[in-house]
Amino acid sequence: MIDYPTIILAASLIFCYGLISRVSENSPISAPMVFAGIGILAGPLAFDLFEVNLNATIVKLIAEITLVIVLFVDASTVNLQTLRANRGLPLRLLGIGLPLTMLLGFVAAAWLVNVQSLWVAALVALILSPTDAALGQAVVASKSLPEHIRQAINVESGLNDGIALPPILMCIAALSGGTHTGSHPDSWLVFMARQLTLGPLAGIMIGWWGGRLVDKASNKEWMQPAFQRLVAGSLAVIAYALAEAFHGNGFIAAYCAGLFLGTQTHAVRERIQEFGEAEGQQMSLFVFLILGLAMVPAMVPYWDIQALFYAILSLSVIRMIPVVLCLQGTGLDGPGMWFIAWFGPRGIASVLYALIAVSNLGVTGYERGFAVITLTVLLSVFLHGLSAVPLTACYSRYLDRRGLVHDDSASG
Repeated sequence: MIDYPTIILAASLIFCYGLISRVSENSPISAPMVFAGIGILAGPLAFDLFEVNLNATIVKLIAEITLVIVLFVDASTVNLQTLRANRGLPLRLLGIGLPLTMLLGFVAAAWLVNVQSLWVAALVALILSPTDAALGQAVVASKSLPEHIRQAINVESGLNDGIALPPILMCIAALSGGTHTGSHPDSWLVFMARQLTLGPLAGIMIGWWGGRLVDKASNKEWMQPAFQRLVAGSLAVIAYALAEAFHGNGFIAAYCAGLFLGTQTHAVRERIQEFGEAEGQQMSLFVFLILGLAMVPAMVPYWDIQALFYAILSLSVIRMIPVVLCLQGTGLDGPGMWFIAWFGPRGIASVLYALIAVSNLGVTGYERGFAVITLTVLLSVFLHGLSAVPLTACYSRYLDRRGLVHDDSASG
């Protein structure tokens, strides 16, 4: 059954916020904060105007499509030439920082969160390991920051979603009795190898050849500008579906499709990005509304001081210490390392993976784990949203004083 009142609420909020979007651009109040906050106020915890089922299929579907489009568009904005020259930062963040974050998060969850098994502790840590650059949009969009720092945050956010998914699925399979894939270690090795190789291959192929075809059709004036804009959604979904059809990772495929988009025509690429950004932003905001309407009310009864303590640790120590450690020796100074370490918000990916876990495991028996995940994401929405503009301005002034605003020499 279609939930028309919720759809009307979401569409009305997007319209109304759009009217003041330029005014709010430099405000510490971000769009995800507004939508999550209104979701909480409109839901059962406050005015009780709407109620959304956490297990609703449409909720998971929208979250998946949103993540696919956001990953594609974010990747399409990355300058590959600059990324190659400064690949050390994202490689360290993904190859060292991410595993350390997962491990530290697991140890803290096993010790602090009252869950029934180590698999649940691992699931909590893994779901909260991916970052969401969109919650700190002022950071990745700021031209006053060095490009290598902005791209490191962007690339980390784009790829850690897909890297975290295979072990998340392994935890879900273990908790559900191994019904989702084979339970033998060899099966998991094959599964993870497919996820991490077929996904990128599918994405690179679709992104490169799709972009080249768009260029050729556009140069011959066969393609209308309106359909050039639609390329973002179609290529992202094709890459995702193709990878999944061959048991690869669809989210990594979507990111790689955007990263290796074969469009060389500047005007065409701009149209693709503009439409994708608008489409992705609209769907992202709906997901944050669902966070406030469905996830928060369902999990509030299970919040306590332990859940709050873990959520704070997850956003600070568990994230920041591994990042600072992995960035040692890259040429970044202390403020630069701590700046990157702080901007690891938890957002769309964590919400999506929590919904995947809910759809496979249900909520009963796992309330504590999902409660911690929900609280962490909610805190991240507000803490990273509030800090993005002022901390970006502060760090930019620091770089300006040292003459480093346009210094992109750090390569790690």
